[in-house]
Amino acid sequence: MKAQKRLGILTSGGDCPGLNTVIRAVVSHAILTYDWKVLGIPYATKGLLERKTIPLSLHSFDLRGIDPLLNMGGTILGSINKGDTLNQIDELICAYRDLELDALIGIGGDGSLAILNKLQLIGNWQFIAIPKTIDNDVALTDRVVGFDTAINTIVDSLNRLTFTAASHDRVMIVEVMGRSAGHLALCSGIAGGADVILIPEIPYSIKGICQHLAELREKWERRFAIVVVAEGANVADDSSLYKSCQTPSCGMAQYIADEIRNCSHNKLDIRVSVLGHIQRGGIPTALDRLVATAFGKAAVDLIAAGESGKMVAWQNGQVKSVALNDVLAQSPLHVAKNHYLVETASALGIYIGNER
Repeated sequence: MKAQKRLGILTSGGDCPGLNTVIRAVVSHAILTYDWKVLGIPYATKGLLERKTIPLSLHSFDLRGIDPLLNMGGTILGSINKGDTLNQIDELICAYRDLELDALIGIGGDGSLAILNKLQLIGNWQFIAIPKTIDNDVALTDRVVGFDTAINTIVDSLNRLTFTAASHDRVMIVEVMGRSAGHLALCSGIAGGADVILIPEIPYSIKGICQHLAELREKWERRFAIVVVAEGANVADDSSLYKSCQTPSCGMAQYIADEIRNCSHNKLDIRVSVLGHIQRGGIPTALDRLVATAFGKAAVDLIAAGESGKMVAWQNGQVKSVALNDVLAQSPLHVAKNHYLVETASALGIYIGNER
């Protein structure tokens, strides 16, 4: 009699909403369709090194028939985004064999997936990757788990800040995540009604920001403004302050606030809000739940078909598989200067930089 297949699953890198929804889909499909045993590996490669597993079943987390994994943020398996994993390759490969795993599903961003891909190549594991990140910078996929919820969280914050900004005639500068990619700032800024959006990919000037804010007041009689800045935005070429500032150590929102105060002839009332890890929390949106569920189901089917070294991807409204090597061979997905959303922002009168 053939032994029951043992499927491992782990979450790696920064957390985001929708990870538990992926786990739920993997566990449900693997057990109901293929009768496999599913083992959660806590804290990614740390748990693997320690040979720790959590048996996962259809009823592991039910609460009187209620399935909490569908709408629970974070990850029940825990996650890590630091460590010297690549210095322990041999031990990790031995750990995979000691746990008698037949296959592994890893949920992570491009950094985590690069490490896991190297491990599976050296260890000859059967491995399928699922992309997640609130930065939306994984190549060869139109959607990733967590991005949509993060946008909605930021937009909700911008809605709240807009009311208080309007009440006190203030300029609200909101710093969002995005170290090298501006998707989060761009999408949330447009959806949240920002007047200025600053992202890593597009240069801007302090003079341009100040002129835009002055025009809002003088031409459109708007006495408040919302500025969204990605944490990884660059220092402006015409900066009068922080010439040696290396982001994000100096804090981009505070930097922009100080620059505006320095260049503005009017004494603007400016406030800074850094959203930080609020963006990673919350209940996953319907779209993130759908993407996470579809990715989890597809990953299990790829394992069943004997595939390995693949990443599930959302392309043209469908879930497909792409070679993980091809994903990692490309640079992280950045915002193109001629991106249609960049052009949309400019067409709506949002200052987004001096790229033209």
